[in-house]
Amino acid sequence: MNQLKAKKRIEQFLLEDVGDHDLTSEILFPKNTTARATIMAKDIGVLAGTELIELTYHLIDPTIEVVVIKNDGADLAKGETIATVTGNVQSILTGERVVLNLLQRMCGVATLTNQAVKALGSKQTKVLDTRKTTPGLRMFEKYAVTCGGGYNHRYGLYDGVMIKDNHIAHYGSISKAVEQVKTKLGHMVKVEVETENQDQVVEAVRAGADIIMFDNQSPEEIVAAIQYVPDSIVTEASGNINLTNIHSYRDCGVDYISLGFITHSAIALDISMNIDL
Repeated sequence: MNQLKAKKRIEQFLLEDVGDHDLTSEILFPKNTTARATIMAKDIGVLAGTELIELTYHLIDPTIEVVVIKNDGADLAKGETIATVTGNVQSILTGERVVLNLLQRMCGVATLTNQAVKALGSKQTKVLDTRKTTPGLRMFEKYAVTCGGGYNHRYGLYDGVMIKDNHIAHYGSISKAVEQVKTKLGHMVKVEVETENQDQVVEAVRAGADIIMFDNQSPEEIVAAIQYVPDSIVTEASGNINLTNIHSYRDCGVDYISLGFITHSAIALDISMNIDL
């Protein structure tokens, strides 16, 4: 995770939540009161986001000491300590909500990703995320996916070409759309084509696609079409794949399965912070 970008994003979160001061803590606690806080999991899951605890607190108060007990990617048990935070109690309470919001969200994404990886149960096919992320949280959610055993698809529209149905409809065919892209694109950027049936798969191969996505196709349809795809072309399945049916895609031969739900539908893991004065 890029620390500079993460800090800038966290600064925005602090501005949103804190403004210029924590009114309640400043009234209730003397200025120099110190304390130790424990961040604890209240449910089972997979850990992600511990680096952000110190990043957040050092933006508020550089004297705060953070000790991380468990590493990202580790399994969490209910009641297990994630980290301790020691220092000025006003500073600890000021950062509490932002820290917990990020940890809870990221652990939720990591946990759901890990469930998908285990449900797939494949050494060949990897689980990918998508751009279906929470606005403002993409870098954090995509990092959390990797903590859960998944991999990242493109980060945005800027770092990869994906020719989808609307692009194809405008140009009239996959071949024309790929040709148009490749006349203006540098050789370092891959071109992915979204296909809906076997005929489109064959056309995408002939057009010179680097990656072919089988969109909303059943495992049986993928097995029938993938035989026309040479090994040099990366393959991906996506659309209507969930925890219940992902196992049926285990042996269809694709390199990746991209899942929007691991980010857009993840439930935040229950995490708390308790302070000892």
